[in-house]
Amino acid sequence: MDPVIKIENVSKSFGKKKVLNGTSLEVKKGESLVIIGQSGCGKSVLLKHLNRLMRPDFGAVYIGGKDVAPMKSEELSDLRKKIGMLFQSAALLDSLSVADNVGLGLKEGWKYSRGEIADIVEQKLEMVGLPGTGNLMPSDLSGGMRKRVGLARAIATNPEILLYDEPTTGLDPITSDMINDLMINLREKLDVTSIAVTHDMTSAYKIADRIVMLYEGKVEFEGTPEDVRHSSNAVVDQFINGRAAGPIQAV
Repeated sequence: MDPVIKIENVSKSFGKKKVLNGTSLEVKKGESLVIIGQSGCGKSVLLKHLNRLMRPDFGAVYIGGKDVAPMKSEELSDLRKKIGMLFQSAALLDSLSVADNVGLGLKEGWKYSRGEIADIVEQKLEMVGLPGTGNLMPSDLSGGMRKRVGLARAIATNPEILLYDEPTTGLDPITSDMINDLMINLREKLDVTSIAVTHDMTSAYKIADRIVMLYEGKVEFEGTPEDVRHSSNAVVDQFINGRAAGPIQAV
C-alpha cells in the first residue's frame, strides 16, 4: 500500500540555521506516528510542511501521492480540508466564542447552513468531552479545555489526517493523559492518520504505533515504542532518559 504521507529528502533553513537537512519518512494510512527530538530540532517545522504552512528549500512532501509545494489555491484549499491541526497553544481566537472557534473552518469553502454548522460544532464538542460549552469564551477555559476546543476545531471538517504540535505541553500529568486518551479514541472513531510532535515521552509511548527521532535535521532512529525504550543508540538513550551528558548539546 502506498503511504498517505511521504517526506522525501526535505531541507529547510532559516538564514544560516539549517533546521531540516535531508529528512525522509513515510506514514501509512491509519498509522499513529510520533516525532521526538530536542527543542529546535525541526519537529514543528516538519509538521508545518505537511499542510504547506511552509515550503521546503529542497526535497518534496507528498500527500496522497501529490506534491504539496506547487499546489495552487483551489487545490491547496482541498488539501487543507483533509488535514486537521492542533497547534501547541491551541491558537483559539480570544474574541470568538468556543462555538465560533470550532466552526471557523466550516465557514470557508463549505456549503453548510448556520444550523448545520451549529449541529456539527456541538457534535465535535461532545466528542472531546465539552458538550454545552459553545457559549463560553476562551478566557473562561482551563489549559486542558482550550486544548480540547482546539481539537474539536481540528476534527470539525472530518479530516483524514490529524497533526498535533506538542499536544500535552503546559498541562499537568492527569490532564495530559486525558488528552492522550482522547487522541487515541478520536483516531479509532474517525479512522484518521495521526502525526504528533512532542518531547513528552510518556505521551509518545502511549499514543504511537511508531516513533521517529530527529537529530541534526535528519531521522536518527525509528521504531516501535518498545524499540525506542531498549535502543542502544546513544542519541536516543540520552534523550529519552533526559541526561545532560551525551552527543546532544543543549541549544
